[in-house]
Amino acid sequence: MNEDVQLVYEMARENMEKSVEHLDNELIRIRAGKANVHILDGVMVDYYGTPTPLNQVSNISTPDAKTIMIQPWEKSMIDPLEKALMQSNVGITPSNNGEVIRLIIPQLTEERRRELVKKVKTEGENARVSLRNSRREANDEYKQMQKDGLSEDETKTAEDLIQKLTDEFTEKVEKIVESKEEDIMTI
Repeated sequence: MNEDVQLVYEMARENMEKSVEHLDNELIRIRAGKANVHILDGVMVDYYGTPTPLNQVSNISTPDAKTIMIQPWEKSMIDPLEKALMQSNVGITPSNNGEVIRLIIPQLTEERRRELVKKVKTEGENARVSLRNSRREANDEYKQMQKDGLSEDETKTAEDLIQKLTDEFTEKVEKIVESKEEDIMTI
């Protein structure tokens, strides 16, 4: 395979891997009725005037399937932590006993489960669009290379390889989305 063709292929593969990785990260934040510390990944706390990730000022654990426990490293941080949780889009009201904050994960209603599945499908579709964009960009590069002297056969072979790569990553996205939907719909 031509060196330039290989380079475009590798860049497309890297972009597709990033798309799948992004999908994974987005789906981790969608809670499926079970305690998962990753739903707090985006929460920032005002730590002496500096916005700091929650996991850098406290210990976060899941003592059971329905509870997330947040233990600040400094007792004075209880109020700022609670305030940050209230302002976040986690959607769970925190309760504290002066030493730890607890988030009790509510049982999901059927309606809420369906909303979450829609959100998962939307994230999946975003990932598929991103994969198709990577394929299109690679094919555009190949067409340009053909104008610059790459043979028609090599161009066709390169485009076929990109299509196979796109199919492979689309299948990964499908499996990830299917798995998350199943996770959400399982009571």
